[in-house]
Amino acid sequence: MANVNAPARRGSGVIRRALLERRETALVDVREEALFAQGHPLFAANIALSRLEIEVRARIPRLGTPITLYDNGAGLAVRAAERLMALGYTDVALLEDDLAGWRAAGGVLFSDVNSPSKAFGEWVEHQRHTPSLAAEQVKALLDRQAEVVVLDVRRFDEYQTMNIPGSISVPGAELVLRVRDLAPSPSTRIIVNCAGRTRSIIGAQSLVNAGIANPVFALRNGTIGWTLAGYALEQGQRRRYGPPDADGCRLAAEDARRVADRAGVKRTNMAELAQWLADESSTTYVFDVRAPEEYSAGHLPGARPVPGGQLVQETDHYACVRGARIVLVDNMGVRADMTASWLAQMNWRVWVLDGLTDDDFSQRGEWSPPLPALPPQRRVDAAILAGWLREADTRVLDFTGSAHYVDGHIPGAGWVLRSDLDRLAAAGALPPAQRYVVTCGTSLLAGYAVAELEQLTGKPVYVLNGGNAAWRAANLPLEQGETRLLSPRIDRYRRPYEGTDVPAPTMQAYLDWEFGLVAQLAEDGTHGFSVI
Repeated sequence: MANVNAPARRGSGVIRRALLERRETALVDVREEALFAQGHPLFAANIALSRLEIEVRARIPRLGTPITLYDNGAGLAVRAAERLMALGYTDVALLEDDLAGWRAAGGVLFSDVNSPSKAFGEWVEHQRHTPSLAAEQVKALLDRQAEVVVLDVRRFDEYQTMNIPGSISVPGAELVLRVRDLAPSPSTRIIVNCAGRTRSIIGAQSLVNAGIANPVFALRNGTIGWTLAGYALEQGQRRRYGPPDADGCRLAAEDARRVADRAGVKRTNMAELAQWLADESSTTYVFDVRAPEEYSAGHLPGARPVPGGQLVQETDHYACVRGARIVLVDNMGVRADMTASWLAQMNWRVWVLDGLTDDDFSQRGEWSPPLPALPPQRRVDAAILAGWLREADTRVLDFTGSAHYVDGHIPGAGWVLRSDLDRLAAAGALPPAQRYVVTCGTSLLAGYAVAELEQLTGKPVYVLNGGNAAWRAANLPLEQGETRLLSPRIDRYRRPYEGTDVPAPTMQAYLDWEFGLVAQLAEDGTHGFSVI
């Protein structure tokens, strides 16, 4: 007899039609990121089973959203469906025949992460022939002290990791707003760079689209190209843009509005937004695309902070429901208009929220993700745990990211993926104990593992108050390295453009992959991209 509570199956053809018709659909890969990066449909969102509860409500906010799950045979999708239905999602299905069915229906698998945005960047360059200079050309300009400014459009923390010597941090959506202050002479060459290609292309093309008079170029292949050419990078720099000039703000607003209008961006107001947010039949994302410090100082209640450049670069991470509305917030308008212009070209339905006043930015502080409620749990402070660990009957399980675990963890703690708990228990591979303490960075994720761990072990489970951050704050001892890995380190895909220790063949292979994305887009046929 069939299980009436078992999730339904949804065919790849249904998903593809929804994409082509711009109807709401969320295709979710519940594997860990390193496995997701090996191959996935273009518009699949990666929400790993191990982190499902703490991510899904922000990324798929409407409970009636059609959600289709797959795992490439990893045995995770059914468990993910059960959890989603328990959380109240009402239209949850498994991808029929999984990724094999997707390929059989004519779908293409894309590797790496943020594939829609990276493919779109290549599409833009292919269509608009965005001007660029090779690393050797830029180095020659800098060496002879030509009239040139290099603007790094990555996040500030990425810029601090490594940067082109002399460059200034100007995250992507800030470019049009800040460029006149940073290159006041129209004869100054402007070089836009990121670590690879996408943000360099989008940033340079943003300035071109806005009609900036200066000669504008992307640094071809970014810091990867710079490194492959044998040139050194700086580390730990703090050069940033300053407050914008009033006349520059006015001109930037005119430029950005003109670009947004050309791209078909729509306008909305607070009253209409309230109606959309109350509508249970459709999804509306509200993103504040200003700089993080501006958001913290005051923001629209309910808006999620995502600087505009990162929203274009990582759209699949923030807006997992293809076909949803996106509404952008910015008190100056420029960042929202430029970001919206790109999202519209990426075939999103996008609006800019107009008519805002200072009073609308009434909420202070950081953003908190919407989370499912947890039942009351046993909790323990770091000082008490330190005493317990001198006894033989307490074991700590750490659910933080594996890189953070390796960097420093509670002595004796085992690192584990939450999605791996049942396998480990069945194999007798969980370390025995009379009681367990679970932790992660703040113990947010760890709290969702308590009931499962108690059921699997039959032992009491405690949550470390404040997590590993509280342990560190108490100046308690730490252990480094891969000392007790209970699960494989597949929780994160190491980007080939991260850090300064990536092998040259890996960097070149990444560039080669990006060069091939335009052909993959044509083969897949679901993107709907357009370029103004």
